[in-house]
Amino acid sequence: MFFKALVAAAVVTGAFAQDPSPPDALEGLTIYAPDNSFQASFMRRGATLTNFWVPDKSGNYRDIILGFDDHTHYVSDDLGHPYFGPVVGRYANRIRNGTFTIPTSKWATGPGDVYHVPLNENNLTDTLHGGLTGYDRRNWTLTAATNNSLTFNLTDVSGNQGFPGTVNAGIHYELASNLTFKINMYATSDEDTPILMSCHHYWNLEAYQESQNLTGHMAMIKSPKVTLDNGYEIPMGTYIDVAGTPLDFNTAKSIGEAIPQTAGKDYCGTNCTGIDNCFIYDKPASNSSTSSSDDESLFSIWSVNSGIKMDVTTNQAALQMYTCNGLYNASTPIPRKASQGGPSEHYPNYSCVVLEQENIIDAINNPEYGADEIYGPGRDYVWEAVYKFSASG
Repeated sequence: MFFKALVAAAVVTGAFAQDPSPPDALEGLTIYAPDNSFQASFMRRGATLTNFWVPDKSGNYRDIILGFDDHTHYVSDDLGHPYFGPVVGRYANRIRNGTFTIPTSKWATGPGDVYHVPLNENNLTDTLHGGLTGYDRRNWTLTAATNNSLTFNLTDVSGNQGFPGTVNAGIHYELASNLTFKINMYATSDEDTPILMSCHHYWNLEAYQESQNLTGHMAMIKSPKVTLDNGYEIPMGTYIDVAGTPLDFNTAKSIGEAIPQTAGKDYCGTNCTGIDNCFIYDKPASNSSTSSSDDESLFSIWSVNSGIKMDVTTNQAALQMYTCNGLYNASTPIPRKASQGGPSEHYPNYSCVVLEQENIIDAINNPEYGADEIYGPGRDYVWEAVYKFSASG
């Protein structure tokens, strides 16, 4: 496989501290669909998606991905660290107590070898997105480029952030004709290790032109359940049936109208209003490459104002949906991109949505979920998703 060969050829770019930023790490790299239907820009830092232009119902192009116009903010953290647009890993989302065992066991109680990774969230009670130096803080190597595709690779050495095994990871972005965005990720390891990668893209399908909220954003998720989480959003090993709850998107409804209905229910943590939940798709996950572009979409989101719609197919088991509940900080508000009405305007809470295609979160501490997230010799990691865009009035 061509993509697998690219991963095997990856080079080490750094290990135990945030990578320094060489001059080209923050350079914008723009690609175009063969039919010129849309375009996107990326950078090597975090293999990050920085801009994404698609046509609305009137044929006008909108940049519907959040980010920083000044790319130095991706490194400095002077405006916080919202994880705007990168690959997150080696293990995305949260790890309870920053510990796990191999083989996996309930809350790392054993048997098995116990591993510890840096705590970086919730008063240092869990690990988020791979630790202090996750894949979002690494400078990926651009190993292949065409007019409509980019391939980035990263080598993550054994012991980095406490994880065993040297992982060679890669991501391939492709803009295909007819507004089709394809993403493939692949990883190998020379030892057994947990791998859960995802893309942490913030979307607003209106580019903030009509509103500052998600009321006009409709969603449909083919999911009967979400993980039951504690007050710190750590899965407990069981599920919540979404039927009859604000988290039921099996029939299309407004995301913005669902948000206030979550008040007092602590779905997204103690005293949290909003959505930050792991939706389990009503299909099994697959760790093989599939022709998912022909499959029926598992998740759809669209704006009734811009007319822009995104249909998603994936081989992953779950969708983590986050409605930007805590994005705004009054002391360090994040300026919107010029393409979204900035920089004098800022990104408010509940104005965007993060959509992470991934396996079941923290399954390495909850074996009852039945999700094997340990990869190594003889078992490679495969992630793919297809995002099909359209626009209608």
